[in-house]
Amino acid sequence: MATDLARHSSAEPVIDGLNCAVLTREQFLRTIEGRVSALNLTSVRPPSDLATSMSDLAKALAIIAENSDIVSVVTSVREIRETAAAGKLGIILGTQGSTFLEHDLQLLRVMQRAGIRILQPTYMEQNALGSGVLALPDKGLTDKGHEWVALMNELGLLIDLSHVGYQTAIDAAKASKRPVICSHSNARALCNSLRNIPDEEIRAVAETGGTVGVTLWPPMLRHETRPTIEDFFAQIDYMVNLIGIDHVAFGSDLSEQSKTEAQWQSSFGPKGIYPEVTGVLGDWFIFTQRFTVGFESMAHTGRLIDGLAARGYSAADVDKIMGGNLLRVYQDIWGE
Repeated sequence: MATDLARHSSAEPVIDGLNCAVLTREQFLRTIEGRVSALNLTSVRPPSDLATSMSDLAKALAIIAENSDIVSVVTSVREIRETAAAGKLGIILGTQGSTFLEHDLQLLRVMQRAGIRILQPTYMEQNALGSGVLALPDKGLTDKGHEWVALMNELGLLIDLSHVGYQTAIDAAKASKRPVICSHSNARALCNSLRNIPDEEIRAVAETGGTVGVTLWPPMLRHETRPTIEDFFAQIDYMVNLIGIDHVAFGSDLSEQSKTEAQWQSSFGPKGIYPEVTGVLGDWFIFTQRFTVGFESMAHTGRLIDGLAARGYSAADVDKIMGGNLLRVYQDIWGE
C-alpha cells in the first residue's frame, strides 16, 4: 500500500452524510476548504415538538439565505452537482427523528414540500414509530412506524436508521421498498458502543441497496484511549469487507464549535444526557479532546480523502466512499 499522502482529486462530489455543526459563514468556508460539496444537515434538534422544529428549520434557512454566495439548499442530485460545479456548498435538509410529526404523519408531505429530504423515525428514545437505540426493550417498528415507512417511500424521502434501535431498524429496512441508510453508524464489532450497530443490521441496510456511513465521533471509534483517524480507516476496511465497496459512505457527525464547555458537559459530555454512550469512555474524554485526533474540523476532511488513497483504495473506490455511493442512493430515492 502507498505511504505518501498524495492529494486525491475527486471525480464525484464529496458528501458528508450527517453534519450537525452550528451554521456560520466561517463554518461553511471550513467545510468547503475540506473539499466537501454537500452535507446532510440536522436542521431540527432531536427530539423536539413541531413548533420548535419549525423554528429551528426557519433559522437554518435564514442563515443559508444570508450566505447564498457560498451555500444553498439542494433537493436533488442535479442540484448537488450544479452547486458543486459552482464551488458552493450544498445543504441537504434532514432530521434526526420524526417525533415532531408522529401525531400526524401527513405532515411528511409538508416537510417534503419544504425541502427536507432525509428523516430518521426516532432518535435515542421511544416514540410512536419505534424504539431508539437506548429504548429497551426494543419491540420493533410499530404499526404507525410501518405507515411512516410507506409514506416515506411514496414521497421519495430517504429513510435514515442511525440512532434507531436494532430491531426497529431491521424491521424498517425489511419494510422499505426503497434503499435505506445509516448516515452515521459504525460497526459494533470494532467498538462496543450502544450507538454502533451489529453486523446483522449493517447487512440489512446494504441489502436494500443503501449505505452505512462511517463516522468520526470519538465514542463510536474507541473507548480506552483517544481515537485517531486510523480508527476511522479501520472501520472503513471492516465495512468494505463485510458489505462491499458500494455500500460504505462517510458521515462526520461533527458538531464543530457548537457548544461551550458547560453546554458540552451537560449534553454530550461523559456525564451528559446519554451517559450510557459517553460515560463509558476513558478519562481522556474531556472538552479539549472531544474530537478524533486528525479530524477536529470539517477543514480536515481532505485528510480522510487522501488517507484512503494512501491506504490503497483506488480513485474510483475513494469517490464511492466519500460521495458517490450516497449520490447513487439519493438518485434512487429522489430521482435526478
